[in-house]
Amino acid sequence: VQLQAFGGGLVQAGGSLRLSCAASGRTFNIAVVGWFRQAPGKEREFVAAIRWSGGSSFYADSVKGRFTISRDNAKNTGYLQMNSLKPEDTAVYYCVSRYSSGNIYSRNEYPYWGQGTLVTVSS
Repeated sequence: VQLQAFGGGLVQAGGSLRLSCAASGRTFNIAVVGWFRQAPGKEREFVAAIRWSGGSSFYADSVKGRFTISRDNAKNTGYLQMNSLKPEDTAVYYCVSRYSSGNIYSRNEYPYWGQGTLVTVSS
């Protein structure tokens, strides 16, 4: 599967952005789509994920209540709605996917990664 992320940009603290992740190729048995992020000088970290069938969602504690992950199966697209953004949310956000279940939070279990989109939150 190929993934392409859209929607990053510059926003003031307290603002909102919506990221999109368009999947192409072998999409019919995707199990999970998610997002990781990497801030300058920091490790890449889990943000959110959603099971493609059923729609169960998972979030990092740092974004719970502010971010919402969703998907449109017909469009093979996942979304990350980010509200109440903080400067510490500034990072490159990567869309990820996998065909299997397992540890939702582990970056090592996602073999497919998009190119990343930069989100900058100014204070």
